[in-house]
Amino acid sequence: MRKIISELNIDKASHPLFSFDNGELLRKGKLVVGNDEAVKLHILKWLHDSAVEGHSGRDATLHKIKSLFYWPKMNIEIQQYVRNCGVCQQNKYDSAAKPGLLQPLPIPQSVWESISMDFVEGLPPSGGKHCILVVVDQLSKSAHFVSLSHPYIAIDVAQAYMDNIFKLYGLPKEIISDRDPTFLSEVWKELFRVQGVDLKHSTTYHPQTDGQTEVTNRTLETYLRCMTADTPHTWPHWLPLAEGWYNTTYHLAIHTTPFEVLFGQPPPTHLPYLPGESSSAVIDRSMQQRENIINMLKFHLTRAQNRMKQISDAKRSFREFSIGNYVYLELQPYRQHSLKNRKLPHKLSPRFYGPFRVIDKIGQVAYKLELPPGAAIHNVFHVSQMKLCPNPPTVQSTLPQYLMDLGTAKEPEAILDKKVVKRRNTAATKVLVQWKGYPPDQATWEFYQDFTAKFPTFDP
Repeated sequence: MRKIISELNIDKASHPLFSFDNGELLRKGKLVVGNDEAVKLHILKWLHDSAVEGHSGRDATLHKIKSLFYWPKMNIEIQQYVRNCGVCQQNKYDSAAKPGLLQPLPIPQSVWESISMDFVEGLPPSGGKHCILVVVDQLSKSAHFVSLSHPYIAIDVAQAYMDNIFKLYGLPKEIISDRDPTFLSEVWKELFRVQGVDLKHSTTYHPQTDGQTEVTNRTLETYLRCMTADTPHTWPHWLPLAEGWYNTTYHLAIHTTPFEVLFGQPPPTHLPYLPGESSSAVIDRSMQQRENIINMLKFHLTRAQNRMKQISDAKRSFREFSIGNYVYLELQPYRQHSLKNRKLPHKLSPRFYGPFRVIDKIGQVAYKLELPPGAAIHNVFHVSQMKLCPNPPTVQSTLPQYLMDLGTAKEPEAILDKKVVKRRNTAATKVLVQWKGYPPDQATWEFYQDFTAKFPTFDP
């Protein structure tokens, strides 16, 4: 730069693109910046980080700076600065195609060897029943729908399984489910551990792991909505018919019906009786035919999975991390049921938190992260919830406080107020509890019955 200035002082035409006036070196009318990192950083912060510029994107920031300044390799340096901006990484959308190519679950070797479970909630109370346990076989696609009453615990769900499914098919080798509290309870885990059943849970914020049961739930809800739209409180009476309809309906994935897979014959057809007509039923139950059906079933399932993967991957992108990488984590606290009563500004909360270090790879598209001590969320996440941090931090990152508070056992200090509310069509008492170590404005309303059960020794 000094050489250009000295040559311009001798001959202004020596560098047609440059001019030197009033102690300023200009290139095409833009101020030339020397190799001073502090000056460049000041310009970048002014024209990218400031409230006036609002953390604009790469192209907008580049256009703004290039209209005023020039220095060699400025395009690369500006792009690198915007890419490494922590505020942008945490608060802007991830515009890449959905990361994580589809990973279909392995096809089981036999029927009712691998099953999935889920609940259909939010149904109107009817005859003491409030929800439906949906159990689906991964191979035959056959399903059972069992009505349950609130409140239920892990033992209740296990007993419902024994009464309705175990007596027909025995215990499976694995159970696939979401991260419902029932399926994560120690009682549930221990109950099936001693039986040799492998429990597989979906990763955090990624219900697609158990997509088959999610689709079955939607199908069941549609059936009940069609049949009980005028009398929704009669839904328990329709469950046997819904189960029969579902298991005798042709499934595109297996190119047959679940009934035919299980019993080796087409589902019975109910025809009106004609007077004077005799009828007979000849059923071929040979093992060879059953084996042929199972083999054909596996063929159709493999083809359906390949077709599903091909269509799905066309809208997805491959994303992979190495152990030791730092990643930003996308959190969706509105899905945390334990947070639903807290007045949190989710709309303007950062989209990404972190960065956090990758400590293990789980399967093909899930990773275990090193979260801060006391974090109240599971530390295994699908790759779609993460994006690479190009500039690893020098200090450990933290989660938002409301996700840390959940992992801390709070103790009550005093009851400030009480009121009567409606809970499941009955009157219930709620108390305003002040917690030890928290100011009064962070007191929470708790149901008195639940509160006394959790803190039986507390004397208000």
